[in-house]
Amino acid sequence: MAISGSHGHHNKDPSIWQTLGLAFQTLGVVYGDMGTSPLYVFTDVFSKIQIESDVDVLGALSLVIYTIALIPLAKYVFIVLKANDNGEGGTFALYSLICRYAKINLLPNRQQADERISSYRLKVPTPELERALKIKEKLEHNSFNKTLLLLLVLMGTSMIIGDGILTPAISVMSAVSGLEGKIQGFGTGALVIVSVVILVGLFGIQRFGTSKVGMTFAPCLALWFFSLGSIGLYNLIKYNVSVVKAINPLYIYLFFKKNSFKAWSSLGGCVLCITGAEAMFADLGHFSVPSIQIAFSFVVFPCLLLAYMGQAAYLTTHTDSASRIFYDSIPDGLFWPVFVIATFAAIIASQAMISASFSCIKQSMALGCFPRLKIIHTSRKFMGQIYIPVINWFLMIMCVLVVATFQSTTDIANAYGIAEVGVMMVSTTLVTLVMLLIWQTNIYLAFGFLIFFGSIELLYMSAVLSKITEGGWLPLVFASFFLCVMYIWNYGSVLKYQSEVHNKISMDFMNDLGSTLGTVRVPGIGLLYNELVHGVPSVLGRFLLDLPAIHSTLVFVCIKYVPVPVVAQEERFLFRRICPKDYHMFQCVARYGYKDVRREDHHAFEQLLVESLEKFMRKEAQDLALESEINDAEFESVSVGQRSNSGELSVPLIQPDGPSDPVLPSSVMGGIDDDPSLEYELSALREATECGFTYLLGHGDVRAKKDSFFLKKLVINYFYSFLRNNCRGGAATMKVPHMNIIHVGMTYMV
Repeated sequence: MAISGSHGHHNKDPSIWQTLGLAFQTLGVVYGDMGTSPLYVFTDVFSKIQIESDVDVLGALSLVIYTIALIPLAKYVFIVLKANDNGEGGTFALYSLICRYAKINLLPNRQQADERISSYRLKVPTPELERALKIKEKLEHNSFNKTLLLLLVLMGTSMIIGDGILTPAISVMSAVSGLEGKIQGFGTGALVIVSVVILVGLFGIQRFGTSKVGMTFAPCLALWFFSLGSIGLYNLIKYNVSVVKAINPLYIYLFFKKNSFKAWSSLGGCVLCITGAEAMFADLGHFSVPSIQIAFSFVVFPCLLLAYMGQAAYLTTHTDSASRIFYDSIPDGLFWPVFVIATFAAIIASQAMISASFSCIKQSMALGCFPRLKIIHTSRKFMGQIYIPVINWFLMIMCVLVVATFQSTTDIANAYGIAEVGVMMVSTTLVTLVMLLIWQTNIYLAFGFLIFFGSIELLYMSAVLSKITEGGWLPLVFASFFLCVMYIWNYGSVLKYQSEVHNKISMDFMNDLGSTLGTVRVPGIGLLYNELVHGVPSVLGRFLLDLPAIHSTLVFVCIKYVPVPVVAQEERFLFRRICPKDYHMFQCVARYGYKDVRREDHHAFEQLLVESLEKFMRKEAQDLALESEINDAEFESVSVGQRSNSGELSVPLIQPDGPSDPVLPSSVMGGIDDDPSLEYELSALREATECGFTYLLGHGDVRAKKDSFFLKKLVINYFYSFLRNNCRGGAATMKVPHMNIIHVGMTYMV
């Protein structure tokens, strides 16, 4: 089950030592959350069940063993990790992968030229497999299916963000709770205060980034896993080595037979042993599939098994220690070293989920599913290390409120399970779709995967949902809030784009205006930012009405995110000429992937754009000269080739507006004979460049039409309008200088 080109962005296969080095680093980034689960799993399981015999302990241990073996090991390590998007993982990566094979993106700005991006080229469904083509057709031609799939992805993303609130709360509180039995007078109040102080400090240092302390993560977690394994092995040998017979799944049956409903309810605590399993897939972009597989199979899995077996062995002889099983089972003299390591491990696990929340929101913004927010890149070396101030302080406030309100790891665990299982169910559904549509797996295997793992996750979900009144409502509230924000933003953005497409200026009207555009053309370059990938935006009409003059050269710039992780610099730009040559109007589509970082300042962008425009003009003139004997109606699109020795940038180009818009690659050849019209146009471009750039931005107000339904008016006129008015402005997002901006107001009726 491999995807063609699944790791296309890696230059070459890493050596075994590089893979082992990456595997070591995954301990600090990927497995922190799962590694801290022994702090609270058995505590939560046995809060519902009284230990009366070895069957209770062995049954719970058997459940934990098979939960870890089936979900993280069988599902994620061997199957889900292979469903990556050019080496990127996570819910949105799966969605973008599906978007490339089927036109399911609700924003209709897809271009044929996008499919020629190197990271876009994947194996397409073969005509022989009618099933894949039928699924593709049903997805593309049914708006309900598109919306349902988007809602599924947004729900999974919302729950990951919810994990960013619950993981720090439960991890830190579980680690600090070790002091309750060690320091006299250290009660619930002190536990809450110390936990809140640590959490505030943790969120307070986020603005400094993780790059400076990241080197300590892996060694610290490696020491933590070594502690878990060695203490577990010690307890196993000392107290009851016979608990290894819990490998026999018969004890699960005996556990349920003895405890019936209580055993089913305890599944909500059992599922906590795989918290953070989704991070194995979500953080794939920073590592590689083999490194994550090696780390889990040879370090994480054995150490966790030993830890849980050791705790079970201790419980068989100390049945009253279930509420403090982790710290009570630590050998004498090792409490304080293990406590310090556990606290650091909890902080690292929290850091990983906070960073994952930032990454999810950035990807959501890139795919048009989240309001624009300020993003700070905290590392020059690692583009994935980002900091979003608004989200950081929101997570901190919510996290502190959760700790102060619940004051118990058991109640927080009830909430924690729903978010974890919800994300897993979304991944199972999307991977099944990938199997059917892209991998073209045998339909019985695909549905076998869905039924087997889906039924397990549904069983766990039924157990955690039973705790709605005991704290399980919390992640549902968080998920619903973020789901509403993301869907409303996407819904409003799609309606706004459709309105722009509907109201764009016709070519007949532009021809009637003439090359002067009905006004005075003054030297300079006007960069008119808009969202259209084709045609003349209606906002140009507002500028022509409101301004006494317009620039001699106009470039309609569209910043567009495509469903790939990264777009190579040489494939960044697409150019198109608008109207005849004497209009001096062009369209530029700047394409970015959802993991791309826009580092260039406006000076670099301006220089890059002018150089690319010159190459476009030269190549256009060259092709016209070569095709002078061909019918004028038969135009082929042109593209600038790869970077030459002089540092030229590759720029794919689009043909002038016409009945068809194919974009075909072509390499840049030598110079052409002197062309007076070309020389005139190049000199005009240089003169305009010397006169400077002006950024023309339309400030759009989106309103629902008067005949719209009440719910649509409520969503667009109030909720979406509130988000637009309070999100980051277009000038800041597009990184344009404030001194050279001209704004005009626009009202879009949707």
